[in-house]
Amino acid sequence: MPYQKRSIDSRVDYSLILPVFCLLFIGVVAIYIAVNHDYPKNVWPIVGQQIAWIALGTVISLIVMLFNTKFLWQITPYLYVFGLFLMVLPVIFYSSELVASTGAKNWVTIGRVTLFQPSEFMKISYILMLSRVVVNFLKRYKDRERTIQLDFFLICELAVYTLPVLILLTLQSDLGTALVFIAIFSGIVLLSGVSWKIIVPVVLAILVIGGGFLLIFISKDGRAFLHQIGMPTYQINRILAWLNPFDYAQTTTYQQAQGQIAIGSGGLWGQGFNVSNLLVPVRESDMIFTVIAEDFGFVGATAVIALYLLLIYRMLKITLKSNNQFYTYISTGFIMMLLFHIFENIGAVTGILPLTGIPLPFISQGGSSIISSLIGVGLLLSMSYQNNLSDEKHLHYPTRRKKVVLKQLK
Repeated sequence: MPYQKRSIDSRVDYSLILPVFCLLFIGVVAIYIAVNHDYPKNVWPIVGQQIAWIALGTVISLIVMLFNTKFLWQITPYLYVFGLFLMVLPVIFYSSELVASTGAKNWVTIGRVTLFQPSEFMKISYILMLSRVVVNFLKRYKDRERTIQLDFFLICELAVYTLPVLILLTLQSDLGTALVFIAIFSGIVLLSGVSWKIIVPVVLAILVIGGGFLLIFISKDGRAFLHQIGMPTYQINRILAWLNPFDYAQTTTYQQAQGQIAIGSGGLWGQGFNVSNLLVPVRESDMIFTVIAEDFGFVGATAVIALYLLLIYRMLKITLKSNNQFYTYISTGFIMMLLFHIFENIGAVTGILPLTGIPLPFISQGGSSIISSLIGVGLLLSMSYQNNLSDEKHLHYPTRRKKVVLKQLK
């Protein structure tokens, strides 16, 4: 059977693109509703800007889809270094007004123009770098028996590339984003096969430290003590808002209290498209889930969560089909990033978790988050593309015919 090369279009995983497209569409609608009530004079500039970011992110995602393993492997160290360089910029170029309102220097601002959030792009570079480190490590020690000592070496090697990121996030006072990087780190470490003898003590230590922190926080003069040892006021207020959202509903916990009331007011089916009876600060961004729940109710909110589950399922299916180690770790890192974003954002607005300012993927307003998430989707599309290309070659590999030369007998 002659070998016929299939088109690029036939190798694209549309079952992965569909839930992403639906989430992006829901995001544009939710942003329109939020902005229409809060900033009616700026509706179309803000919505138009979001659509422009989606278009740019889509183009970049499709370009990334065509990258092969070799190219990704080669550019990863350069992307990591470039990402670190970008993360230095918010420490130098920032808006005092924005820092006063958010408590973090995580946006690059020049003059009065806020440009982008470097940590969003660093997440992708970080995932690529850690994936490269693990694959390199496993290749180096493939002939040696896996021991706890080797596991420690791997964790230390991964920590070398993690510490610079965490230090820069500390300088930016961005604890929420730091937690995302820790989630990515944890997912890749777990997949790498590190012994449970290391993992269990670490998990127990985190639980003990977390429990001890909460005991100090709720104790008499505990918050004053934490503030004295360097904990920022805005972080104390966020934890306080999580524990007692309605005790300070008119002051420090106004955003969380209003958000939870808005979610509850949506009921089963919601109040209807473009209806809003409550003011929820920055609901076009971090609190966007409150808009969906208020207007489309429990049914609409559940549909959004179902789309996320479908997206994660498709990503896992692509990952399990691949026999490429590098891509497998990339996929794991990106899935952990998405899961943490979804769980933390929805958990925060519903009162289950403290508010950290983490956006809801593909839905929250903001160019940096949208483009970063779409680049991650591009990496998964690249993984699926390479899987399909490999299948195509195996199924339709052309057979070579031996050339037989008959010599004339004399």
